[in-house]
Amino acid sequence: MTFRSSRLHVVAAAIAAAAMVATVTPISAHDFWIAPSVYRPEVGSLVGLRLLVGQLLVGDPVPREPSAIARFVVSRPVNGSGEKPIPGRDGGDPAGIFRVDAPGLLVVGYQSVPRLVELTADKFDQYLGEEGLDAVRSLMASKPMKSTARELFSRCAKAVLLSGPSSAAEGDRALGLPLELIVERNPYIAPRGEAVPFVLKYQGTARPGALVIALSARNPSLKLSARTDRDGRVSFKFPASGPWLVKTVHLIPARPDAGADWESFWASSTFELP
Repeated sequence: MTFRSSRLHVVAAAIAAAAMVATVTPISAHDFWIAPSVYRPEVGSLVGLRLLVGQLLVGDPVPREPSAIARFVVSRPVNGSGEKPIPGRDGGDPAGIFRVDAPGLLVVGYQSVPRLVELTADKFDQYLGEEGLDAVRSLMASKPMKSTARELFSRCAKAVLLSGPSSAAEGDRALGLPLELIVERNPYIAPRGEAVPFVLKYQGTARPGALVIALSARNPSLKLSARTDRDGRVSFKFPASGPWLVKTVHLIPARPDAGADWESFWASSTFELP
């Protein structure tokens, strides 16, 4: 799946600007997710959307930074008003807020502008192990080891909310994020213990062999993991109700002109199980 041409120029310019500033903060220990103020809002109500970065669903807020946002949208039900940008106050937490104007399944998507990070060789290898990036690890073993690894990383976060009664006919929708987790069954009607399937896509194409991890907000030590099959699919039997975070990482060699060694995409999806 390709981006709209109008967005390509914006993102390309932002990459060039972001590459001028490097941070030494390691990304290997930090998940990124969208935490809505409520997962089951009423029609007409306002929903605040916090951006959080941390571990085991304990995170610090990421205030709204316009220069860091490539896309921040909500996809409304078919009988609603389609996809709309999410407004917010610069520097604000929550980073976005919107009003629910129709019942149904609401899908929020956030894509960050790529940012540059520099990791020591040890930190980079640790992060490859934690995120199950075995293919990259094998590739690194066959090459001379550098003292540092420069990486452009992008956040590709989603949240699935429900307003009004659930319907099996409604489901998650692909938003065209570079790396995207799509839950293929309405999570709000999934009985506990039954498999909930996901498909992982990179640039619109199924991504096989990726390690996908699910964490429970009520019991963060409860962690599920599995790898996507050849069709990019993976499923989990969630043992507990409440909010869940599902996440994965995709890492590729950077383009020669990117000013980095690697480019990574961090996908997440949050929702609430009944």
